[in-house]
Amino acid sequence: MGSPCDLLVVGLGNPGDRYEHTRHNVGADAAVILSERQVDPLRLEKRLKAHVGEYRIGGHRVVVAVPTTWMNESGQCVSALVRRYGIEDWSSLVILHDELDLSAARVKLKQGGGLAGHNGLRSITAHLHTQDYARIRIGVGRPPGGAEQGADWVLSKVPKAQREELGLACEQAADAVVMILDQGMDAAMQQFNASS
Repeated sequence: MGSPCDLLVVGLGNPGDRYEHTRHNVGADAAVILSERQVDPLRLEKRLKAHVGEYRIGGHRVVVAVPTTWMNESGQCVSALVRRYGIEDWSSLVILHDELDLSAARVKLKQGGGLAGHNGLRSITAHLHTQDYARIRIGVGRPPGGAEQGADWVLSKVPKAQREELGLACEQAADAVVMILDQGMDAAMQQFNASS
């Protein structure tokens, strides 16, 4: 492990059973889906504070990771991964994460930009000293009671009736990674930002 990769994909979430099936973990869920499409599962890399898999996808060397840190400490893991895998071009780092500002199950791509109040992105930006990395945003929608209930909303379990819809969005997010590899970020943004 450790040689440079073409794309580093990190799916954000919180560790532990308590956070399984929560809106805040859809980024991690999408990363796991991407890894399950490959031959080898993710493996725990304690020094990197992540579950990590190295794959060849469409002729590209891709590293998929899910941090074992809390969401608001994601930057520790991501900065270690960036160093380990020699990421110098921020377009080669893709973060999969939940997005309150998108309707539930909508998937949109973005290169750089603001943090939209996301603590995982805030931590990553603080550790990397840049916001220029790519993001695949998976919509979880706003809570019915308003923005002040956002933390409770993203940390609550997704009702079974909505899990399938969010699961399909996670599949789309994994598809978006493959399209970035095959056709580039601009083409992937055109496709997913217009149709999802």
